[in-house]
Amino acid sequence: MDTLVRKQKELRNFYLLVVFGLMVAMTGMGAAHYMEEHGHIVTGMNNQVVWGMPHVFAIFMIVAASGVLNIASIGSVFGKKPYKARGPLSGLLSIALLAGGLTVLMLDLGRPERVIVAATHINTTSVFGWNVFLYSGLFSLVAVYLWTMLEARMNPWTKPVGLLVFAWRITLTTGTGLIFAFLVARQAYGTAMLPPMFIVMSFSWGLAVLYIVQAAMYGWNRMSLNPHVLRRFRNLLGLFILSVAYLVAVYHMTNLYFARNSAFEHFILIEGGIYPLLFWGGYFFLGTLIPLVLIYSPNLGKHCHVLLASLLVVVGSFCFLYVFIIGGQAFPLSIFPGYEVSSTFGDGQIAYYSPSLPEILLGCGGLGVAFLITTVGVRIFEMLPHDEAAAE
Repeated sequence: MDTLVRKQKELRNFYLLVVFGLMVAMTGMGAAHYMEEHGHIVTGMNNQVVWGMPHVFAIFMIVAASGVLNIASIGSVFGKKPYKARGPLSGLLSIALLAGGLTVLMLDLGRPERVIVAATHINTTSVFGWNVFLYSGLFSLVAVYLWTMLEARMNPWTKPVGLLVFAWRITLTTGTGLIFAFLVARQAYGTAMLPPMFIVMSFSWGLAVLYIVQAAMYGWNRMSLNPHVLRRFRNLLGLFILSVAYLVAVYHMTNLYFARNSAFEHFILIEGGIYPLLFWGGYFFLGTLIPLVLIYSPNLGKHCHVLLASLLVVVGSFCFLYVFIIGGQAFPLSIFPGYEVSSTFGDGQIAYYSPSLPEILLGCGGLGVAFLITTVGVRIFEMLPHDEAAAE
């Protein structure tokens, strides 16, 4: 009788989670419709800042969708059992995050119904054209990858497909970095440092997201994480956080080395108002320093500390992307290096941007889509990792 009551309660809670995910996703759809009807005048975007808060959400989810597959790759390609047990969850999260990110991206760009034009008329000289293949290819490959992991008779194909997915997701994240690296007119971008930086950031952000989802699943089922698995995840997360911090430092030092970028770096790191605050306070302090303390301090490093570190990594990633994407556009274009440019159009002026409520709701709608897909997928395919078997 107690078992029946518990199952009924779990089913009720599951439906409540589904309703919550639908409400958040539909709120995002409503925000997109509002912006479509009234135009971008109702957003904080303008002629200079054309990628606003929705792009912060979208890029985070797309990059994390690639990085979360790192866990499946370590398990199926390199044969590590604790990670192999989390392969199916890793694949599901990848599909969910990519779907959420692309939903925000298409709705924010306007005229989403014309996506069929982009899919059928590929501009091979544009990195955006390449991404049409990369994103759709990742969806297809991860679906096959999940099939090989969940279907016993397909298990022999898991490693070959895993190798292909590994190469594809590295290429996809490289393409995401190249979107910015090819924008040579902006001082914030136009450097070969961006693709490898985005790849390492994907590892950190994807692992943080997976750990958060895993913690929620274990809490839902009243289970505790195996100490052996906890130690592996803690060390891996710490390594990725340090790697991201190193590449971000090299990126800014590279910019500082070139005289033409010194004014931008001074703006973004010292005098830019909200941008230095988010970089040093949000990304560096909350998203890097505190997580490293939580992970490596002798008296810390427990499950609750690693979970908090993962949450802070996600917070820090949003702060970093806000500074990188929006701050990089807010700084004026250097059209004539060495000369001051001024006109009634606002040339040479730092652009003002304040995210509007519809933009934030659209971004949250993408998270709602990812949450909904994850919730339903976990329920249908029973993707709860079994630590006892994985830690042998």
